Amino acid sequence: MRAVVTGGAGFLGSHLCEKLLERGWDVLCMDNLLTGAESNVHHLLAQPAFQYLRRDVTQPLDVPGAVDAVLHFASPASPVDYLKFPLETMLVGSLGTNNALKLAHAKKARFLLASTSECYGDPEVNPQPEAYWGHVNPIGPRAVYDEPKRFSEAMTMAFFRYYGVDTRIVRIFNTYGPRMRLNDGRALPNFVYQALTGRPITVYGDGRQTRSFCYVSDLIEGIYRLLESSSEHEPVNIGNPQEITILEFAQRIHALIGADVPIIFHPLPEDDPKQRRPDIAKARRILNWEPKVSLEEGLRHTLAYFRKQVDKEKQAAQPRA
Repeated sequence: MRAVVTGGAGFLGSHLCEKLLERGWDVLCMDNLLTGAESNVHHLLAQPAFQYLRRDVTQPLDVPGAVDAVLHFASPASPVDYLKFPLETMLVGSLGTNNALKLAHAKKARFLLASTSECYGDPEVNPQPEAYWGHVNPIGPRAVYDEPKRFSEAMTMAFFRYYGVDTRIVRIFNTYGPRMRLNDGRALPNFVYQALTGRPITVYGDGRQTRSFCYVSDLIEGIYRLLESSSEHEPVNIGNPQEITILEFAQRIHALIGADVPIIFHPLPEDDPKQRRPDIAKARRILNWEPKVSLEEGLRHTLAYFRKQVDKEKQAAQPRA
């Protein structure tokens, strides 16, 4: 079996490439490195079943040979990234999705779209089931990420309904773990980086907004099960339903690191969701999946990774003798 993974050098994409290789797949990883990094897949390059190709998926995709699955994970995903690259984010969600779907269609391959809980916007329903249509501001600053993902879902369903492509859609909720970037901009890397470098931990708003954090190995297992599932074409939530306030999350990281820094508050960004928690009843039913890694265990692994990254950054900043 051979898979093409777009965005394969990103945080989630690189873990997905590992999973596929572990399960015996040949993997072609594509990434233009806008937000990905070759270092995320460097350890895979020696494997004969792995191939890395620097490629912008907004350009037409031509892949020689057979392809059994196309997994479209290319896109900036953090607010820092998609607000810095708004047009690139919209194009990879539209042209990029179209090109990835065309490749799957041409190769008669299964297609899996990495969608997002951002499709629910600032939800008026909690937890969010797949049947909820969302509460999204289509012209707000976050729309450059939310709307391409919603469009990607619509295009994926169109290729399923009208061209018979065997499609899957995963709505990914907040995920964390090794290979997140120090400057990712999301809550966990922000809090950890600030605490490890002696900066105040910045909480936006009053901190009462909630999130649900899923460790990356749990998420990837759910995605793989969805890829291998037999007949589910409509979206499936994958995430951890354990809800926590952002302030409590900041306090937990503060205590784990033992940093002598204050927690400070800044204004809440426009359209920032007040709550985010997946209803995973569908994933439990059709995939026999639910998260296994506790927040405490996941944070331990993640903090160990971030400590190493901060140490490398400090060493790189030291003047050479």
